[in-house]
Amino acid sequence: MNYQVPKTKIEAQERLKKLRKTIEHHRYLYHVQNISEISPEALDALKHELVLIEEVYPDLVTLDSPSQRVAGEPLKGFKKIKHTVPQWSFNDAFSPDEMRGFDTRVKNMLAKEYGRKITPSYVCELKIDGLKVVLMYENGLLVTAATRGDGTVGEDVTANVKMIESVPLSLHQKVSGVFEGEVWMAKSTLVRLNKEEAKASREPFANPRNLAAGTIRQLDSSVVKARALDTFIYDVSAFDREIPKTQTKELALLQDLGFKVNKHFKECKTIDEVISFWEKWQKRKDKEDYWIDGVVVKVNEKEYQDKLGYTGKAPRFGIAFKFPAEQVTTVIEDIVLQVGRTGVVTPVAHLRPVSVSGSVVSRATLHNEDEIARLDVRIGDTVILQKAGDVIPDIVQVVKEMRNGKEKKFEFPKIVLDTDGTTSAIERIPRQAAYRCVNKNMFAQKRRKFYYFVSKKGFNIDGCGPKVIDALLDAELISNFDDLFTLTIGDVLSLPRFAELSAKNFIEAINNARTATLGKFLTALSIPHVGEETAHDIAQTFGSIEKIHEASFEDFNNVYGVGEVVAQSLADWFADEHHSALLDRLLAQVKIVNPQRKASKGKLAGKTFVLTGTLTTLGRDEAKEKVRALGGEIAESVSSKTSYVVAGENPGSKYDKAKSLGVPVLDEKAFLKMLK
Repeated sequence: MNYQVPKTKIEAQERLKKLRKTIEHHRYLYHVQNISEISPEALDALKHELVLIEEVYPDLVTLDSPSQRVAGEPLKGFKKIKHTVPQWSFNDAFSPDEMRGFDTRVKNMLAKEYGRKITPSYVCELKIDGLKVVLMYENGLLVTAATRGDGTVGEDVTANVKMIESVPLSLHQKVSGVFEGEVWMAKSTLVRLNKEEAKASREPFANPRNLAAGTIRQLDSSVVKARALDTFIYDVSAFDREIPKTQTKELALLQDLGFKVNKHFKECKTIDEVISFWEKWQKRKDKEDYWIDGVVVKVNEKEYQDKLGYTGKAPRFGIAFKFPAEQVTTVIEDIVLQVGRTGVVTPVAHLRPVSVSGSVVSRATLHNEDEIARLDVRIGDTVILQKAGDVIPDIVQVVKEMRNGKEKKFEFPKIVLDTDGTTSAIERIPRQAAYRCVNKNMFAQKRRKFYYFVSKKGFNIDGCGPKVIDALLDAELISNFDDLFTLTIGDVLSLPRFAELSAKNFIEAINNARTATLGKFLTALSIPHVGEETAHDIAQTFGSIEKIHEASFEDFNNVYGVGEVVAQSLADWFADEHHSALLDRLLAQVKIVNPQRKASKGKLAGKTFVLTGTLTTLGRDEAKEKVRALGGEIAESVSSKTSYVVAGENPGSKYDKAKSLGVPVLDEKAFLKMLK
């Protein structure tokens, strides 16, 4: 690109004025309003011309020139800045009851101040999980930017903050003041940076919050520019004019001055409205491109804020209403072995009960012997328990500093106790980390197989949960799967808590479940290594239970996605004479619906989908069938080969893995549009 630099200083001054105004206009549209009127390349061209003119006329460079966002020489260290306004932190609340307590305290204090009942309104703002920044402007120009520090003294990060495009170097009005906000990094930016780290064979960054905090303290501002940080500004803490009378008007002022303000705020008349807003964003938080860890609630009226004032460390007029913790600490009180439906023995930690992500947890799986060794987890240890979305709570770390010497190492025993009082030897499965029972007919294993058989993944018998199965087994009314379909009302009436009507309804539920798809039928049988998706693939490939029964190891091994271990398991299961007899008895009681021919040329042919979270307009099974009807595939885990991840409400770790791998994520609306 060749630019003709103005020949006179007056012409240059006029051109620079136009360039700065135009560049600032488009910066504000793109980085604050998320609007593009010109291409990024065109904007870069305008910036390039501005820099060329300023190089010829350096005395025309201004503090708010876009050229001042160009990184300079690396700093040797950060200077300290004493805040002109003390930087407070909010107290936390974690439950609706605590918020109602906050509401009561606010109203009682205001009533005492005014001598009458006062009903304030509240403003809810999303609590962005980043780091606080304090911006000082004089006559509309950015003078300093500082971290919070200890609340009295912070670090001067002005050079780095100038690299953040959403921070205006000059305000839309020539005012002076101190403005507070949050610096954050987009989840999508973290994905991009981790791809670069992977190419360079470096360890990936853990999360956007930590990376944002580390980035703002980089001595080389060019690193900050490359990492594309962002901001939301939420408070006017000092101003050379009258501060607006409400928090909502203050947010409007910040927008008018040119700051980027998070649009998801709401004025609430009652504390119940506040709680509803908090509940809504618990479900929606993962859909945004930034981390949200709660809702900041402030009294809306500035007059009331001033009356309420501050404690020694926090404002009385505001509180951080945190989302239920996804990581908590607790103590392992015992480790016991649990026999699964396939005979695999799993170590389970019995925990001191603790609330995580809104539910009380007292047990967590330790998976296998190798995982226990990796964590070096012991009975009596204080551990970190984590839960994300719909994922089962998991022990992720031992807090070894909390050990007192009384902790006990766990050694895998050689036998396991069955639920009927008998024992079975256990053995480690060759080339695997898991143990299994030598006795393949353990009562505990039988119970879990029945639980699975009647569950939604199997025959989906309404009202037939684990307690009912336990009662039927203990009364010796069932021994094999087919026995369920021979039960009578009289049999059920002999069980505790069953009356004539409930017994009749139960038998009716069994009769309603006598029809199952071939995939569901295979899933319900608890064949080792055969999960829901593998069962579906087998059903699609062979088309009938008769052909599956006749198939050999080689036939199973030729199915796409089925490896040798699964193929051998299928071949062994169907070759067993006891299983053959069970199939015959079952087929005399139930009807199997064979799959329709797969749509090889459907609009989703060649596409693989993974579902996570809760879909509000259709059930997960229905969603899977719609994808398959259009030629698509369903997978249970996310990989680089996944075409799309469909994220409903409260998505789990699959959503995060999709983001880290760069796999496209569809919300429910986009997914339904694709299905049409």
